[in-house]
Amino acid sequence: MTSLVVGDDGQARCGWAYSAPEYLDYHDTEWGQVIRGDEALYERLTLEAFQSGLSWITILRKRPAFRAAFVDFSMEKVAEFTPEDVERLMADPGIVRNRAKIEAAVNNARVALELPDGLSALLWGFAVERPRPATGADVPAITPESTAMAKALKKAGFKFFGPTTAYALMQATGMTNDHLVGCQRPG
Repeated sequence: MTSLVVGDDGQARCGWAYSAPEYLDYHDTEWGQVIRGDEALYERLTLEAFQSGLSWITILRKRPAFRAAFVDFSMEKVAEFTPEDVERLMADPGIVRNRAKIEAAVNNARVALELPDGLSALLWGFAVERPRPATGADVPAITPESTAMAKALKKAGFKFFGPTTAYALMQATGMTNDHLVGCQRPG
């Protein structure tokens, strides 16, 4: 994450919002906004896991194909995926074709459905309020909360989800606010 950049519209934004055309809308309308609900968080959790080792722009550009491939991230439908469905997804050029990540998405849907209080309650139990960062250098890659979230998810049976991925999820879904001080997005 970089420092603030003032756009042609005179608005100050987190600098990364200008690194690709799709990022500007994502920054202004989605990133850091509070997301609740099991299905919505399952989608974000799955996409963050697919992003692991890749650039987020890759996932953002493929998100429509991911939504189609994973039936709008319906946990009940994905939980019913068979080995044949995994093979179908492995042949889908619209998504990231990584067997471990695909199998983790199916596994994670099954595990999420078994959580006594639901996925949203589990994830939001790790939300943290902290001061907004002044610069990109002040934004951590992991935190004690993201480490604890990753451990809790692993203990519950989730796969392909570590502390860095957990923190990215926290940032993207408003569980923490890493819009820089002075960014036009509310904090």
